[in-house]
Amino acid sequence: MTVTLSPASVPATQKAACYTLATFGERAYHLPPLNAEPESPPLPPEAESFLHHLAEQKRYSARTTRNYRQALERFAGWLRTEPAAPASLLGAQTRHLRRYLMDLQGAFERRTVNLHLSALRAFYRHQVREERIEASPLAGISGPKLEKSLPKFLTEKQIAQLLAGPTRLLENEAIEPFAALRDRLVMELLYGGGFRVSELSDLNYGQIDEASGVARIRGKGGKERLCPVGSVAMACLKAFRAQYARHSSPQDPVLITEQGARFSVRRIQLMLKKYLDLAGLPHDLTPHKIRHSYATHLLDNGADLRLVQELLGHASLSTTQIYTHVSVARLKDMHSKAHPRA
Repeated sequence: MTVTLSPASVPATQKAACYTLATFGERAYHLPPLNAEPESPPLPPEAESFLHHLAEQKRYSARTTRNYRQALERFAGWLRTEPAAPASLLGAQTRHLRRYLMDLQGAFERRTVNLHLSALRAFYRHQVREERIEASPLAGISGPKLEKSLPKFLTEKQIAQLLAGPTRLLENEAIEPFAALRDRLVMELLYGGGFRVSELSDLNYGQIDEASGVARIRGKGGKERLCPVGSVAMACLKAFRAQYARHSSPQDPVLITEQGARFSVRRIQLMLKKYLDLAGLPHDLTPHKIRHSYATHLLDNGADLRLVQELLGHASLSTTQIYTHVSVARLKDMHSKAHPRA
């Protein structure tokens, strides 16, 4: 079966944008920005050295490094306002961290609190290794427990409805051919390759081998992995490159705006909400939920768990195993609806 991404009424000047394709059958949590306050004083050298270590040695992404910086700035600011607390991050003791944890729990959700603590743990572990302090003041302090929940995902039918959105809008002349093809390409790559949204925004032509349909992705911690993206996504990419790419050298971005700038993470998120609304799907389904759907559908259709781990770029198999729980839950639901003794 084919899907035509071109209305009959497209003006002659836009005929080149028409094409036909065959259909087929990511946690990033960011720390909340600091409240609107005067610019924070500069962090001490040991904090800047730690952040440099994350970026240059550990190869953390710019977003993760930014989040760690925000966590350190927030704690440093808290120390400056807390009575009888040391002004230095290195002078903080366990009792200060316990009080700070209580303040965090009053201000943020559990997951965000744990993200702040994770940043501080990493900072103090680094200071112990550098022999600036003898022991971490966070030793023995644990963050709030998170409720265990299965990842949200879309069914294969819902994915098909979502991917059909650009075609529907183009047929109704509610979108320009450039945006229709670009938006379809975004969603085909998210679902076909299982990319994190930041990986997709950063994707350059030099990372994709068009002959094999495989992308070389640099994920968390600078780790590289190979991601097959599927024949439909590759057909979208080739059409978009031929018709709309102003520049397509190896260092040029695959996804661009009408002005030729890189398509940002935020633009991808907002774009997806539009098509979720068009398909009648919940607005809280983020691009990372498309990644969840990708993994779940692979396992549902017989893919090996370790293969899915490699495709997702998970360092630990335990991270990938959450999707086996999703598949088991679906099997049990089907059993309860279909079996007379369920």
